[in-house]
Amino acid sequence: MNKHNRRIFLQNSAGALAATLSSAGGAAQAIAVTPNHSAVGAGPAQKAQPVTADQGRKPLRLGLIIDVGKDPDAAMAKVHDLGLPTCQAFIEDFERVTPERLRQALDRHGIEATAVVVGGPGKEVWDFYQGPLTVGLVPRETRAARIAHIKQASDFAKRCGVPAIQTHCGFIPENPNDPIYRETIAAMRDVVAYCKGNDQNFRYETGQETPITLVRAIQDVGMDNQGVNFDLANLILYGKANPVDAIELLGAYVQGIHAKDGLWPTNPKELGKEVAIGEGKVDFPRIIARLRELNYRGAITIEREISGPKQVEDVRASKAYLEKLIT
Repeated sequence: MNKHNRRIFLQNSAGALAATLSSAGGAAQAIAVTPNHSAVGAGPAQKAQPVTADQGRKPLRLGLIIDVGKDPDAAMAKVHDLGLPTCQAFIEDFERVTPERLRQALDRHGIEATAVVVGGPGKEVWDFYQGPLTVGLVPRETRAARIAHIKQASDFAKRCGVPAIQTHCGFIPENPNDPIYRETIAAMRDVVAYCKGNDQNFRYETGQETPITLVRAIQDVGMDNQGVNFDLANLILYGKANPVDAIELLGAYVQGIHAKDGLWPTNPKELGKEVAIGEGKVDFPRIIARLRELNYRGAITIEREISGPKQVEDVRASKAYLEKLIT
């Protein structure tokens, strides 16, 4: 998503999708998807939970990442209207919606929320120059506010029974001797511990760091309630790894999937281009096959970072494509 602020994107796509679904005979409100999100060395790391807690009980199932906005019922109606049984719920402002309203909406429409997704507060720029200065827990200037925001999300999720918190932690330094790396590990340990106190997993969304850097960070945080939301396209968009290769490093930690496609970056200042599933470089058949070998039993959550009629069209096409692979 290059230079667009996440919240601006969500707001813009919401209005366009509302009109699209209404004209198509669906509900009148919009779907909106997000974009792309203690000291070191305190002791040996505990291995993260390898799969979601429902292993062995539910098959692979599809979902959508959606902005709850001010109206959880409208948001869950969109997921239901698209025939998707799960969602990841992006919540920007925890003052605008109560956990009880989200829980009621999930139950009313028969939707399973697999994670609460959170970003900010403050400016976040999705590129290679401003991104390291603005995204996640890495930037010092916004770190304290974002730690508090993630903890607020954890309390919210606990009250409505959602089992995981998910976010981008930022451009985690490759060099573990970098002071910013150590500060970021301490910040991540703070929020991971808080989520553990609420009986939740904390999921890092892939993208800004190489897979081995993320594994190192997980092990240095050293808690057993950590996992990865494996965003297949982000690894390509950021030029960090081929997801088919990355799963060999991250597979034991995968608790969520973002089904998204993309192209490698060609401009060293900007991310690669996100495209519809099947038009990019993600090898979905090989990824799904490898997930089955790893006995992954969680959700596969569709994400499409555009707005307007084509977004709905692409989400529906993605659903049809993925259903053939997972059934």
